[in-house]
Amino acid sequence: MNIEIIPAIDIIDGKCVRLSQGDYNRKKIYSENPLNIAKEFESIGIKRLHLIDLDGAKAKHIVNHKTLETIASKTNLIIDFGGGIKSDNDIQKAFDYGADMVTGGSIAIKSRETFLKWLQKYGSDKIILGADIKDNMIAISGWLEITDTDIFSFLEYYTQKGIKNVLCTDISKDGMLAGTAVEIYDSINKSFDNINLIASGGVSSKKDIEDLESINIKSVIVGKAIYEGTFNLKEYMSKN
Repeated sequence: MNIEIIPAIDIIDGKCVRLSQGDYNRKKIYSENPLNIAKEFESIGIKRLHLIDLDGAKAKHIVNHKTLETIASKTNLIIDFGGGIKSDNDIQKAFDYGADMVTGGSIAIKSRETFLKWLQKYGSDKIILGADIKDNMIAISGWLEITDTDIFSFLEYYTQKGIKNVLCTDISKDGMLAGTAVEIYDSINKSFDNINLIASGGVSSKKDIEDLESINIKSVIVGKAIYEGTFNLKEYMSKN
């Protein structure tokens, strides 16, 4: 398998949900029990999970730490966790409750000093830079706020500081099942050949995965397509 599939579990009120374009008012609940979903992923060969605390992103501190702890303690999945990590206490709590990696997005805009401190303390293997974009501008606070920082200057700054893992989500694509932002990912990949770019948002089918593979993307997060059945993860994993 050339590209790593990383399923996403987004949490609100301890339940597995998906939003459309980051809109909390466009929420669909897929499971009351995220652990069951995580175990199902693990059973078909998935190694890594993208777990997002949407309540935390809104509240600006970790909320669903019990869900993180449950999945971490009852599966062997490598968990990258994000949502509401704004303080030293939050990030330590995330690791204490079982996260293997932490994604920081808003904090990397609002408090660069704090984010760089985390990068130095925990290392580039454990810290993922969250680069959520709308029209190529960085979006923060659970996508509720669009900044005046563009993706390329954002990445230029942090790659110089030693960041290796970048998770980029095109908000306009996310949850819409209408294809991925191949052009922007291709541009990022060509501009920053020293990062591991994790694509996110818009995957609707096996073809979208193949399109990302064709531009040398190594990892992709898939959410709604799995839950809606437009991408058969079990079948894909059995053949790759």
